[in-house]
Amino acid sequence: MVKNKKQPVEEIEPEEEILFTSLRAGDWGEFYGQKNVKESLKIAIAAAKKRKEPIEHILLYGPPGLGKTTLSHLVAKEMGVNIRITSGPAIERAGDLASILTNLEKGDVLFIDEIHRLQKTVEETLYPAMEDYALDIVIGKGPSARTVRLDLPPFTIIGATTRIGLMSAPLRDRFGVIHRLSFYDPKELEEIIEKAAKKLKVPVDNASIAEIAKRARGTPRIALKILKRARDFVQVKAEGKLEKGNIKQALNLLEVDEVGLDSSDIRYLRSIIEKHNGGPVGIETIASTISEDIGTVEEVIEPYLMQIGFIKKTTRGRVATESVYHHLGIELPKSSKEGQSKLL
Repeated sequence: MVKNKKQPVEEIEPEEEILFTSLRAGDWGEFYGQKNVKESLKIAIAAAKKRKEPIEHILLYGPPGLGKTTLSHLVAKEMGVNIRITSGPAIERAGDLASILTNLEKGDVLFIDEIHRLQKTVEETLYPAMEDYALDIVIGKGPSARTVRLDLPPFTIIGATTRIGLMSAPLRDRFGVIHRLSFYDPKELEEIIEKAAKKLKVPVDNASIAEIAKRARGTPRIALKILKRARDFVQVKAEGKLEKGNIKQALNLLEVDEVGLDSSDIRYLRSIIEKHNGGPVGIETIASTISEDIGTVEEVIEPYLMQIGFIKKTTRGRVATESVYHHLGIELPKSSKEGQSKLL
């Protein structure tokens, strides 16, 4: 259950009140982007309300920071029910899941983040709960063990994952509504940044909003993080106002370049170009070169670089494209250019 506790205004200073302000969208009107997903969920909610039933189980997948958690809160709010939040790694045993499910009320939403990381035994316990609203519990051990089925009130599970390919087919098929969240375009991010700046009470001009949106990698979470850090910079260095003259200084201090690449991205790209002649090079080699684990490289670094066309995956490994050389100001070697034309 989510409880919104608001402190009396007279007990806190205005500056402190700003810090308590949530930047998460509070209704559909504040949730920008993901138009098709939003409309589809609205229809599913309206239909469920007409039937006076809980909404079907929902699976949201896509890169981190695109609004999966926010959407789950909006669904619960529109359905007029409570939401319970947990994550795949947090549910270690079937007993943990049983404890959560038996405390749900009729129609409640259970949001499971990173659902692909559920333990196998927990996942199997979840199957009858999702299909039949029942929980099978084994009492005792050995020959005397017996199974007891507990009835559960109808509820909705909203699962979120960044790696849907790691989910088992039986679990994936039990979700009636499945949506992929995609990266945002700059105009959508500008609306999000403008709204957040008003909530944070930070004066910001259109040029600064556009600059942040351009460098936010198509991700609202990153856009809001940059806005907060830029706010800190201008409060100390520029009397609190974000404008064209100081936004680039703030972004350069944060090591976020013109297309949103940070220091990790630059290290990744330079390792391919400078140490492996532009590729092809395997993911394990790259991860070792930049001292990152493979999961971080595949889930955090590579998706955006592939989206903007800076790297390509081939059967022999990763290859830096010609665009990377231009962006980093590195001359494309003739041998690399010929090799890429053969590979790509």
